[in-house]
Amino acid sequence: MEGSLITVVLTIAMAAVMIGSMLIASWLAPKIVGRGWSGVRSDTTPYECGSRPFDAVDKHRFSVKFFLVAMLFILFDIEAAFLIPWAVTFKSFAADKAFVLGEMAVFLGILVAGYLYLWWRGALEWE
Repeated sequence: MEGSLITVVLTIAMAAVMIGSMLIASWLAPKIVGRGWSGVRSDTTPYECGSRPFDAVDKHRFSVKFFLVAMLFILFDIEAAFLIPWAVTFKSFAADKAFVLGEMAVFLGILVAGYLYLWWRGALEWE
C-alpha cells in the first residue's frame, strides 16, 4: 500500500514540476527572444499554414468527408483503447466471464453499427 501511494505522490509532483516549468518557459521565452509571440501575423490566423483563405470563413462550407474521417478515427481509437486491454486481462475475470463477454459483445455491436454507418455513408471508399 505504501509503495503505491509513494508512486502516486511522485507522479503528481512530477506533473506539477513539468507544468510549472512549461509555464515559466513560456513566460521567459518572449523576453529572451526579444519579441512577443502574438506579434507574428501568421500565428494569429485560424489556419495552420498561415496563408489567408480565398473566401470568408462563414461562406465556406466544409465537406462531410471531414466529419466522416474524424468519426472513423474515433472508432479505430476507441477500439484499440478498449479491446486490447480487455483481451489482455480477460483471463483474470474468473467468476464473471459470461457477464464480461456480454458487455464486450454489446460494445462490439455498437462499434459494428458505427462501421456500418460509415460504410453506408461512403467514408470507407477512397477516391
